[in-house]
Amino acid sequence: MAVAAPRVVLFDFDGVLIHGDSFYLFVRERYRRAPWRYVLALLAAPLLLLLRPFSRRWPLRVLAGIGLLGLGERRYQTAATAFAAVLARRPRQFCRGGLQALRRHQLAGDRVIVVTGCEQTLACGILQQLGLDGLEVLASQLRPGWFGMRLRRHNVGRRKVQSLAEHGIDAWQVAYGDSMYDAAMLKQAAEAVLVNGTPALCKKMEKALGRTIGRVEWF
Repeated sequence: MAVAAPRVVLFDFDGVLIHGDSFYLFVRERYRRAPWRYVLALLAAPLLLLLRPFSRRWPLRVLAGIGLLGLGERRYQTAATAFAAVLARRPRQFCRGGLQALRRHQLAGDRVIVVTGCEQTLACGILQQLGLDGLEVLASQLRPGWFGMRLRRHNVGRRKVQSLAEHGIDAWQVAYGDSMYDAAMLKQAAEAVLVNGTPALCKKMEKALGRTIGRVEWF
């Protein structure tokens, strides 16, 4: 008798399991620890203002790059792992409802995959600090550059679906997301769930998916 394969359940990370943007919090800590980074950001301000009308992404990449200056691969992994331990101890930083839902899926025997735009080392470090071992994590990746770590792959939007395909996943039963960046991932789920979505976002998401979706409030 054939054994049924476990359900595949996808969780976004930022805004679903954790409040805020975890990589932004890491970069902000880098600035706080080295105020000279603020000086470089101010010097780069004219360039950022020129880029802003064309793309919001590039100014953010420049600011993140300043935060990563001087970090090689090994130093970055050490810093990210240490920050993950600090972040995991912050009260009210995480979505209790999201973590409880994830653990329920694990107990039910589902195959749980965290699909996130957060960087891989940081995301895995945070989840491990929370006691969530054994999870599959598909995340953004950095690469070493001349002056520090640089973005190699930003796992957002349709890239999440591509990452899943490269991971051998072409179908999933449940997906939890919190923004339009998760629309492509939610669209292919049999059960799509929007986390802490406003009525306006819910309406926009349902229009993009062409169907109604579930809604949860996780705090």
